[in-house]
Order: sequence, then C-alpha cells, then structure tokens
Amino acid sequence: MLFHSSLRKELSRSFGATLVVLVTIVMTMMLIRTLGLASRGSVNPSEVFLVMTYTVVGYMPTILSLSLFISIVGTLSRMYSDSEMVIWFSSGRGLADFLAPLFRFAWPVLLLIAALALVGWPWANSQTQGMRDQYERRSDIERVTPGEFRESAGRVRVFFIDKDTPDGATASNVFIWSIERGMQLTTSAQSGRIESIGDTRYLMLSNGQRLERPFDDSGLKISEFQTYGTRAGSDLAAPMDAAPVRSRTTMALLADATPLHRGELAWRIGMVLAAVNFVLLALTVASVNPRVGRSGNLLFALFAFVVYYNLLNLGQSWVGSGRYGMGGFMLALHGGVLVLAGAWLAKRHNNWLWLRRRPGRTVRGGLQ
Repeated sequence: MLFHSSLRKELSRSFGATLVVLVTIVMTMMLIRTLGLASRGSVNPSEVFLVMTYTVVGYMPTILSLSLFISIVGTLSRMYSDSEMVIWFSSGRGLADFLAPLFRFAWPVLLLIAALALVGWPWANSQTQGMRDQYERRSDIERVTPGEFRESAGRVRVFFIDKDTPDGATASNVFIWSIERGMQLTTSAQSGRIESIGDTRYLMLSNGQRLERPFDDSGLKISEFQTYGTRAGSDLAAPMDAAPVRSRTTMALLADATPLHRGELAWRIGMVLAAVNFVLLALTVASVNPRVGRSGNLLFALFAFVVYYNLLNLGQSWVGSGRYGMGGFMLALHGGVLVLAGAWLAKRHNNWLWLRRRPGRTVRGGLQ
C-alpha cells in the first residue's frame, strides 16, 4: 500500500541518519569521559576502547528511543510543511490512521530497546564494572611506573621503584612511604616480589630497612630486615553481593524485592514503555507553524524527551528510596503520558475545540 510503504521508507532513512549522528556524539563524549577515568587510574589505558564500547551499548536504549522520536517528528513535520499531510487528509486519511504504519515501522526498534534495556544494560555494566574492579585489584607494584612516585590503591602509601620485570611481579630498589597507626613509615629494600596467600596478595621485600616516626616526635625507630611482607592491592575476588544494582540481571532483580532493586527494575521496564509512548507523542506533537518552522517542533520534541527521561530517572530514585511503590509510579508516569497522548491525538484527529465560541457574540462591531 502506497500510504504505508512511502511513510516507512522515509522513516527508515530519517531514523538511520539520526541514529548515526547520535551514536557518533555519544561515542565522542564517552571517549573523553573514559580517557579522563584512565588518566585518574580508574580504568586500564589499554582497555579504553573496550570500556567505551560497553558504555555505549549500555546507553543504546536511550539512543534508540531518542532516534525513533526525532525521526518520526522530523518526517511528519516535513510532510506538514510540504503539504503532503493535507493530501492524505483530503484522501480520507485521519491523523489516527498514521498509527498503523508508525508502529509497523517501530516494532523492531521497540523489541531491540526492550532487549537492550532488560539484558544488554546489565550485561554491559557488569563487563565494565568487572574490568574496573580487576584493574583496581592489581598489585601496588603493577601500578607503579619505574622512576615515578605513585600512590597505592587506597591512597595511603606512596611507592617508588627503580626497575621492574616484564610481568610486573618483581622490582628492584623499592621505596615505600605510608601513614599507619599514627606513625610515618618509610621502608626501602633492594628488591620486592608479589606473592599470593589465600585470596590476598602481599609484597615481600628483601634486604632493606624500616624507619618509624610517630607524629608526636616521641622517638625514632630504625630496623633492618632480611624479609618483610606488606599487603599489596585488594582481595583477588569480590563478593557478588557487592556488585552494583545496575549490573545485576533482570531475573535477579525480580527475585529480590528490595526497594533499590525495584527502582532499577522500574527504570528498565520504564525505558520500554517510554519508547512506546514516544511514538504516540511524536505523532501528536508533529505539526508545523509557518511562523516558527520545523525547528520549533524539534525543539519542543527534545524538551519533551528530556522532561520524560528525567522524570524516569527521578522515579527510579523515589522507588529505590521507598518513597513510592513501583506499580504506582509506573502507572502515574507512563499511564498518565499514555492518556495525555491519546487525548491529544483524539482531539487533533477529530478537530475538537477545547473552548467552543458562542454563536452570535459581537466582536468589534460584527457577528462571530
């Protein structure tokens, strides 16, 4: 059918172009952000591109929803400005008749949004968090670059080494300055190596000396040692309960009905419901005012998207804190938007007037 095929064809071109632009913008922003994390030592510099990729995958539900919304608004606004909508209306098509071709075009995108929000979002976050945790759990010697002073993972010690081996497990001429138990500790050794005892890694120093100086200057203690061990880095394994909520699977959130998990679950399901509402909202807000042009329509659409998305994030915090229930919040937000969009669409489809003028009223000397 010409009506359906022509509309879906133009929507496909607009959606593809919008998606490419948004993905490029988000990737650039995530690259800058990831490079900043790498410079602060939170991300392995060699894994910057991988972390950026996982981050973009996690944000794909939002990107797809915005791309779908903008493409529908832009396409219908162009049809209004080029008088194509007038032709379709004159041929017996109403505004509500556009729902069928719009949802026939949007249903694969909606399914992809659902899959990414319910499965891709926690998977991408778990991969990113796993890489960050693994990088944080590396030993203190692995953090140090030969010839540079570097803080430890907990920022309670300062390390310096002269040379290290290619595997990063041993080093020579080790210097450590730390604050422990109200004392300044200065330790130096000819060599050091990493040993794992249980789930904890230790830095074993050989042939060195240790200087202990209390803050109250009560005395100075110097001792020499042949072998001395100190903890290096965090435990090798982290408990599963310590994993962030956003990196847990949707099934795990359903099994544990805590407010924090309900808040995360409301956000994931809400992204799918919001994408459906965006299709209806795009159809209702798509119109062209000759005095404003198409840009005014797109600005209003972006403003509506930002408000809806921020309310979704705000509701997640409300549900997570126990202030509101998950069902009540989702019904109020998504159900309210659905009713509002449906009423607005019915009003425009049937050309209803909110306030009808009374016949026979005189306006500036004439009858209206």
